[in-house]
Amino acid sequence: MAAVSLIHPTAVVDPAAQLDSSVAVGPYAVIGPKVRIAANTTVGAHCVIEGDTTIGCDNHIFQFASLGAQPQDKKYAGEPTRLEIGDRNTVREFCTFNTGTSQDRGVTSIGSDNWIMAYVHIAHDCIVGNNTILANNATLAGHVHVDDWVILGGLTGVHQFTHIGAHAMAGFASHVSQDVPPFMMVDGNPLSVRGFNAEGLRRRGFTPERLAAVKQMHKLLYRQGLTLGAATQVIEGLKADMPEALQDVEHMLAFLAASTRGIAR
Repeated sequence: MAAVSLIHPTAVVDPAAQLDSSVAVGPYAVIGPKVRIAANTTVGAHCVIEGDTTIGCDNHIFQFASLGAQPQDKKYAGEPTRLEIGDRNTVREFCTFNTGTSQDRGVTSIGSDNWIMAYVHIAHDCIVGNNTILANNATLAGHVHVDDWVILGGLTGVHQFTHIGAHAMAGFASHVSQDVPPFMMVDGNPLSVRGFNAEGLRRRGFTPERLAAVKQMHKLLYRQGLTLGAATQVIEGLKADMPEALQDVEHMLAFLAASTRGIAR
């Protein structure tokens, strides 16, 4: 029996595109010559996937998404840049992900197991980790880094070059223009730190000892009136005082040391 094509007859797939035989492509989708899509990924109706774009396995890309278009950057002059998407992502309607620029890595990267809702924009040179949730209309400007397990509320805007640390959460319509340390909960315009993501951390298996360390780091950064330098010094001491949370403390210290925009305070 002849193999049944999973590509709708109205889809326009360039002969040079590399699609696994298990990839399903919906009506009127357009897929360009430099696109590579791995097994069991579904591309919905009217999607446009172009540029030098690599998409992994088991992704579900809903209708009307635009992936791999040129960056919205006036400096872009046609240099070869890429978009890379991992595995098991859900990408809802009308999302737009752009390729990178030569002023940065030249690659926009999205990891695996992300839940990306409708109208999300991920601009050039962004790095999005794994297990994130980006709610409807969340917008990442260029060069933004979003670490693992981050949640961004609907209509949240993130300023270019901003870094959001692992397990952080931003509420609805937040204006994120400074780095958000790991584990913290923020919202508002201007942005304010409201607490730490205790419930999210519990759901991810953080022990009471680790939660206590995160609570203490939040207190030192935001409730004691300390300068950032002084708070960092005391957090350094938690490595000896709370050895069961050593990795969490080291993660916070590394984030603070690498911050270039200053942290939300």
